Amino acid sequence: MRVEIKHHKGSMEAPAMRSFIGGLRAGDRGLYVSTGGFTKEARYEADRANVPIRLLDLDGFVRHYVDVYDKTDEETRDILPLTRIWWPA
Repeated sequence: MRVEIKHHKGSMEAPAMRSFIGGLRAGDRGLYVSTGGFTKEARYEADRANVPIRLLDLDGFVRHYVDVYDKTDEETRDILPLTRIWWPA
């Protein structure tokens, strides 16, 4: 698995996605996290890549991290701790 993480205010564009894809080899899988999201063109580039690529924007990353938080090791939880809050329905 190859991973690239970018913190941008704006959306990740197609040239950056093509650069990421260019570094992948047959049999690789890619994960690209961009806090600013992705343009339509960048998503298109990821969809047509020869290797599977998962794109996560900030909301997707947070949802995924919350889902797997209880399964992560203590060191990971220390780096990015979460506090469970119970909200009455």
